[in-house]
Amino acid sequence: MADDNKNPVFQIQRLYLKDLSMEQPNSPKLLLDMTPPQVDINLGVGAETIAENTYEVVLTATVTAKIGDKVLFLVEAKQAGIFEIKNIPKDQMQPVVSIMCPGIVYPYLRAIVSDVCTRGGFPPVVLAEVNFQAMYEAQKAQDAANAPAAGTMVN
Repeated sequence: MADDNKNPVFQIQRLYLKDLSMEQPNSPKLLLDMTPPQVDINLGVGAETIAENTYEVVLTATVTAKIGDKVLFLVEAKQAGIFEIKNIPKDQMQPVVSIMCPGIVYPYLRAIVSDVCTRGGFPPVVLAEVNFQAMYEAQKAQDAANAPAAGTMVN
């Protein structure tokens, strides 16, 4: 029986931890230092087509805690999801992959980062909520600002 159904499809195929590492390069020496660390958090979003109508969305968090110029700990985590998406209008695909999918994956990334910091002997690092729609719109605006004007020749 042929699948002639043209209803939109959005299904989570799998959510998984793609990569995780924690380093404490200056342990145990810095563990006894009571100076509050400077914590830097970077987030990244990536997506790629892995099969027809199937997309992998990967969120990456890098958390670096330093005391002075010495690293107390470094956590790098990649949480991913595989999504089946079909019969969605072409102009809506990018927002689905850039907003909806990361919104589903992100709570798992937050939990992993918090858990691994705690298991490493530190207070949990709780990643802030992220507005993926605002992030997507900012990226679109930046891409538009960097695009050459119509009729402009680029060498």
